[in-house]
Amino acid sequence: GGMLAGIAAYVKRVRPTVKIIGVEAEDAAGMTESIKNGKITTLDSVGLFADGAAVKTIGTETFRICHNLVDEMITVSTDQICNAIKLTYNDARVILEPAGALGVAGMKKYVEERGVTGQTMVAITSGANMDFTRLRFVSERADDSEKTLVVTIPEAPGTFRKLYSLIWPRNVTAFSYRYGSEGEAKILISFQPVMNIENDFVNVLGALKENDFESVDVSGNELAKLHVRHMAGGRSVVPKERLFRFEFPESPGALQRFLASLDMSWNISLFHYRNHGDDFGRVLVGIQVGKSCKRLEEFLNNLGYSYTEETDNPVYDEFLKSKNEEE
Repeated sequence: GGMLAGIAAYVKRVRPTVKIIGVEAEDAAGMTESIKNGKITTLDSVGLFADGAAVKTIGTETFRICHNLVDEMITVSTDQICNAIKLTYNDARVILEPAGALGVAGMKKYVEERGVTGQTMVAITSGANMDFTRLRFVSERADDSEKTLVVTIPEAPGTFRKLYSLIWPRNVTAFSYRYGSEGEAKILISFQPVMNIENDFVNVLGALKENDFESVDVSGNELAKLHVRHMAGGRSVVPKERLFRFEFPESPGALQRFLASLDMSWNISLFHYRNHGDDFGRVLVGIQVGKSCKRLEEFLNNLGYSYTEETDNPVYDEFLKSKNEEE
């Protein structure tokens, strides 16, 4: 609370009418709890993502000043902090550390929740203690427009393309599937709703329901965001499966064109795609066809995409292929 106390003391002395708003991470809101309780409150634990502003017990003098001079406290989530880092970089080409971006995250939340317009607002930014390990996490979580769904579709040829057609033209950022049973398939799909269309995400949910695709919104699910989106799949008994890795130039609609090109009679038993912002999109596809199929070789050669067969890759054998699987 040192910076907040210092800013509040100076600004309230120079211009008392200026409103001072403090911002803390949701999992390290020591000042927020203390001001709310009217006394210094020690937290049981604190999150360390915004480690520059994470303490269990705030200082006595900073509490006294903030309690008397700060008008309001706001807390922000990890995703909101990541988004603030991204916004600051896009605007000023400056990469802030999580604690340094708290002011931007709080200001954005304040404006969005209260519909503020026509006012002058200032966010204090400081600190650039950032490394590539943490930046990798930030880049994954920075897009607050991304929505993630678990969609149930019939296990039948053509349903992939039908599902994607209901999402298009929205940008799909992740698409994961692993064969589970002959009856139905579970798809983990992430995409960005169109921002200038009101209730666009709700419209997508409605379209899925109209086409008998059951969906569950897991956009705010920490397990899904931190782990399952990277792990969806696992071992499965898939007779005659062969595994292929494809590359295609990344551009708007590239994934749709790739799916449309997979117009074949064989069943797709695995599908994984994640948009990493690279020049090339990379897709892992499992096809139930068997080891010797001349028609498949002709199909792949005429497909027009660079591909590598990974059926004999030991990683596939150890983590995706059942030991009891039939050839």
